[in-house]
Amino acid sequence: MTKTLMMSAALATAMAGGAFAQAESQDPIKLTTHDWTGQLVTTRIMGEVLADAGYNVEYVQADYIAQFAGLKTGDLHVAMEIWETTGREAMDEATATGNVVNMGETGMEAIEEWWYPAYMEDKCPGLPDWKALNDCAAEFATPETAPLGRYLGGPVTWGGFDDERVEALEMDFEVVHAGTDAALFAELESAYQRQAPIVLWVYAPHWAPSKFDGKFVEFPPYSPECYNDPSVGMNPNAAYDCGKPTGPIWKVAWSGVAEKWPGAAKAIEGFNISNDDMGQLVANVDLNGMSVEDAVAEWLAANESSWKGWTQ
Repeated sequence: MTKTLMMSAALATAMAGGAFAQAESQDPIKLTTHDWTGQLVTTRIMGEVLADAGYNVEYVQADYIAQFAGLKTGDLHVAMEIWETTGREAMDEATATGNVVNMGETGMEAIEEWWYPAYMEDKCPGLPDWKALNDCAAEFATPETAPLGRYLGGPVTWGGFDDERVEALEMDFEVVHAGTDAALFAELESAYQRQAPIVLWVYAPHWAPSKFDGKFVEFPPYSPECYNDPSVGMNPNAAYDCGKPTGPIWKVAWSGVAEKWPGAAKAIEGFNISNDDMGQLVANVDLNGMSVEDAVAEWLAANESSWKGWTQ
């Protein structure tokens, strides 16, 4: 039996006999997918549980921030990962319209920040303080950015205000955005193996902070006012002159989900997974070569007692 067939068999055994009563509607519930592994895993877990309950599930690729337009109109239905660190403003704007509802926390706690390998502390004394990083900007320069240091940010669709922060804090860095999540961590892997200078966007839950020895840069503490009021913070003329927020990863949905698919809404609200579990799932895909589908099937088979509770 192939690995994929073994996973499918395990999943079928784990999920047998646990469906809701007949689904309230067979119209597809459209779950959005994005461009990082963890979100694909989270969404697939939710989709498999809903499918087992008799719902018709459809996965729709969508931009992380732009998806809120579709959630407001009901063209999209569920987004499984809105990070406090980068998506809070868009989420609050959408929920304020009444057309999008916050379905609660996922159980995961988000960190997204500039990160450097520990070996850079020998070349840049004073790290992890951001001022020390800025004093050492030349150590992080590349031929394309010199004399400025290079900060490797995530894909532009992730948001995060890195360009605004560099400008507000008058940092001697140029923000260069990776094209994909995979490209971001491929550069980290390459740099780490060569002990080459790098500072980049790293997030948790993810395998990278566990696999590689390093630290997050310490910026001035985040506050909502720092993001919204230029007079607050180190630069009285610019917002975003502080670190990124940390906090929960949220689930959101079109406001019509609870009325049209009340059982599904209950399951979405019940969804919960830990940072440790998610970090291992992402590692299984990114490092161990498993498909998202197989990694999810393995987790569902091993954690039946957890996800069964979402549907009860």
